[in-house]
Amino acid sequence: MNKAALDNLARIGQIKPEPRNEAEVRRMLAMARTRLDDARLDKLSPEGRFTSAYNAAHAAALAALRWHGYRSENRYTVFQCLEHTLGWQAARWRVLDAAHRKRNLAEYEGFLEVEESDIAELCELVSDLIQDVTALTNP
Repeated sequence: MNKAALDNLARIGQIKPEPRNEAEVRRMLAMARTRLDDARLDKLSPEGRFTSAYNAAHAAALAALRWHGYRSENRYTVFQCLEHTLGWQAARWRVLDAAHRKRNLAEYEGFLEVEESDIAELCELVSDLIQDVTALTNP
């Protein structure tokens, strides 16, 4: 973890310090697991599966940030902070950034074009994310 980087983001207003709430973190991780399970349901539309995987990623990434005593109202920032909360390399969290851009196109412009390979890659990454946050919170 890079506390100095998180403190700097708080100082410039990108994230807000807020005391850790372990119950909240556990609830977010449970939500992430449920949404990931939903994303793997073949009976859902590709759009629904993508959205579930994206929401699982956000819940898990926010859980990591909350574990360290911060909160962000910006979804993109939550993903960027994975570099500091979990030590994730940019190449990993940028996959989540790409999913965020797709999600925004769907939410704000009504356009979502997603391939099965995108969903599979996102689900695999989210599974890793949930494992890493779980390991962080259960040392």
